[in-house]
Amino acid sequence: MTISFRFATKTDRQSAIQLWHDAGLTRPHNDPDLDFGFAVEAATSEILLAEQNGIIIGTCMVGHDGHRGAIYYLAVKPTHQGKGLGKQIMQQAEDYLVSQGVWKINLFVRHGNENVLNFYDKQGYAPNAAVSLAKIIDKSKVPTLRDKN
Repeated sequence: MTISFRFATKTDRQSAIQLWHDAGLTRPHNDPDLDFGFAVEAATSEILLAEQNGIIIGTCMVGHDGHRGAIYYLAVKPTHQGKGLGKQIMQQAEDYLVSQGVWKINLFVRHGNENVLNFYDKQGYAPNAAVSLAKIIDKSKVPTLRDKN
């Protein structure tokens, strides 16, 4: 069966978000609907889709800040995991970033999702000597904080 790759459009929202849920990537403090819309509409990001027979079986949100790339929501439909699709999606994402002039990718693995570290190691990713810091500057965008303003 042939797998094709393309960038998401607004009409792919429901299917992509369902895959994120099915793959266990969603968290209560992130609004996947907001994330999808922001990525599809922004000038420096895309959501890469892998399709088979018109069905979305993989996703990867990819973006950049001008020189560093970022990867989020790398998801493979559970029935298609372990068959090399994740590697193919990552290669597509890396190729996209190179085409945008990007030469480095930073990606974050959440605590509790350490089982993916071996996958990323096999793709050539390695821990670096940095600490990730975050600050929520708009609580209205965080589902778990929206009513606490």
